[in-house]
Amino acid sequence: MKTFRASFRGRWLGAIFLVAAVSALVAVSASSAAGPTSHPITVQPNISTPQRIQPGTVHFGCQSRPIDGSLGPRCYQPAQIQNAYGYSGLLSSGVNGSGRTILIIDAYSNPYVAGDLAIQDSTFGLPAPPSYTAIAPQGVPAFDPTDPNQVGWAEEITLDVLWAHAMAPAASIVLVEAASNQDADILAATKYAIDNNLGDVISQSFGEAETCVDPGLLAQEHALFQQAVDKGMTLFASSGDSGASQFNCAGTSAILSASSPASDPNVTGVGGTTLNASDPAGNYIGETAWTEQLFGCNPPALAPADINCSGGGFSTIYGRPSWQRSQVKGGTGRGVPDVSYNAGVNGGVLTHCGICNLLFGISPTDPHTFFIFGGTSAGSPQWAALAADADQMAGARIGNINQSLYQFSQAQQKYAADFHDATTGNNDVAELGGNGYNAGTGWDAVTGLGTPNAANLLPALAKKN
Repeated sequence: MKTFRASFRGRWLGAIFLVAAVSALVAVSASSAAGPTSHPITVQPNISTPQRIQPGTVHFGCQSRPIDGSLGPRCYQPAQIQNAYGYSGLLSSGVNGSGRTILIIDAYSNPYVAGDLAIQDSTFGLPAPPSYTAIAPQGVPAFDPTDPNQVGWAEEITLDVLWAHAMAPAASIVLVEAASNQDADILAATKYAIDNNLGDVISQSFGEAETCVDPGLLAQEHALFQQAVDKGMTLFASSGDSGASQFNCAGTSAILSASSPASDPNVTGVGGTTLNASDPAGNYIGETAWTEQLFGCNPPALAPADINCSGGGFSTIYGRPSWQRSQVKGGTGRGVPDVSYNAGVNGGVLTHCGICNLLFGISPTDPHTFFIFGGTSAGSPQWAALAADADQMAGARIGNINQSLYQFSQAQQKYAADFHDATTGNNDVAELGGNGYNAGTGWDAVTGLGTPNAANLLPALAKKN
């Protein structure tokens, strides 16, 4: 999780571990208030001998570690995630996002991401996307590798692009770069993408306390998201890495809060789990709510002895949508998240990251050094990719999927076929006196409805929409 401020309050990124020089590179939670302040990246080296790898036959030592983390962080490569979430069979049948475009909204830029994508594809036997384009509608500053803020966003860009591609390998990708990490700039970049109808699915791996968003900007954002849905687009946003909390608007303490934009009813909010899948096949074994001892299930900079965990809670801005009323209990507003995805740093995803290499004095183009990424920011781009796959199956855009997701979950047999229900864990926040929410059967404010069994869920979404 990375910290930065400006008018862009509480934006966060996923934590990272370096593998094949395996080391823990953890970003710190984001916050901002009226004046610019930032928190530095925190590095905790735990470096092993770099692993020499051969394309197509890759197996990292971290894949064989126990999921309890006792021997260091476990990791997964793309084929394992594809199999664990029921996508590999669809992929082999030609469901790969062909003809569809994924839009990824991020801030600033990453001069290494195209190279990261090429190395990732070569290493793990993935085809290159039909096109990858980065656009900056309002322009971006020259990339500054000494700026922790820009570095954090560059890391996020790599994660978003590479793992959206992994789950929809034949979809085109358009990275839409905001001029800065301020709310107004993010909104302007998103508006450009939607106004110009640049793609079918949108991924947003960032968030902030919804009450800290300027009401005027929030109204504009909500109207813009409605325009996107009216065009048939599907929108996703990560629910956060600090449990039931976000930073307050001054960036000084944790408050009980849902995260925006995940709390918008036009957006599918994505929480986090810790996935247990077999090595090397990636057969699904089980999942729990994402909770791990790293920096804090508060904003981490405030509670370094605590835990990271899945963001979730209830909106105080948006009322409860009709499609949530029968399943969502507790609170009074819109419940978040709607769904989840693997987010554990222990059990994270292998990712080539040139900017991460630089932080360790390694060439950005070194093809033998990979990192383990975690955080709920890993889930939004992968869900977006699965939606692009469903678009392909439907032969049309499937639009807002929230109503369908909750309808599917009402029938017990269909729910069990379409989702993996994570029923253990919580997102309690120590700074808030342990307040938070518990995972349980069905929807909960930690993991939502659960994680996808794409083999069943994607055809159902394609048919329903």
